[in-house]
Amino acid sequence: MEYGYVRVSTKEQNEQRQMIALREFGLKDEQIFIDKQSGKDFERKNYKRMIRKMKSGDTIVIKSIDRLGRNYDEILEQWRIITKEKQVAVVVLDMPLLDTRQNRDLTGTLIADIVLQLLSYVAQTEREFIHQRQAEGIAAAKLQGVKFGRKPKERTATFYALKERWQQKEVTARYAAKELGITHSTFLRWANEANG
Repeated sequence: MEYGYVRVSTKEQNEQRQMIALREFGLKDEQIFIDKQSGKDFERKNYKRMIRKMKSGDTIVIKSIDRLGRNYDEILEQWRIITKEKQVAVVVLDMPLLDTRQNRDLTGTLIADIVLQLLSYVAQTEREFIHQRQAEGIAAAKLQGVKFGRKPKERTATFYALKERWQQKEVTARYAAKELGITHSTFLRWANEANG
């Protein structure tokens, strides 16, 4: 039996490019497992379902090695589980050297292992670069005055009236916070800032 695996990092990303490649390989949609989450680990529902379903002699097809994952050690471990423990063949469409259906001799296995290690390293390095570029972009934006997060809530006249009633012990901080639609701790923080 042949199975396909597709992964995109977020729900907003489109998996069609991978689906088209797997269909061109000859897979039907019901043979393809899709996950829409990060490749940082293998805690993915449909990936686990596919692994449980596979038997010795089956084949898993993926578009590229980074679709399997982006964590170097975990990619190598999953590859070992799939090819050695489960005895399932792997076909990586973008890298014909990673087609374990053929060249199962010692040289073929050595070449596949070297290529896999290199590509797994590249996948993890790319993930680290994405995080680094993201952090640099946020830092640059902050230097230019861009504010991140929610806009702070305005303290309305109602807040000042409730704060006055709270200080007079006419209402509790919890009651005041509920009336304002904020948390208890936010009300106390605002009240203390207004006093300071």
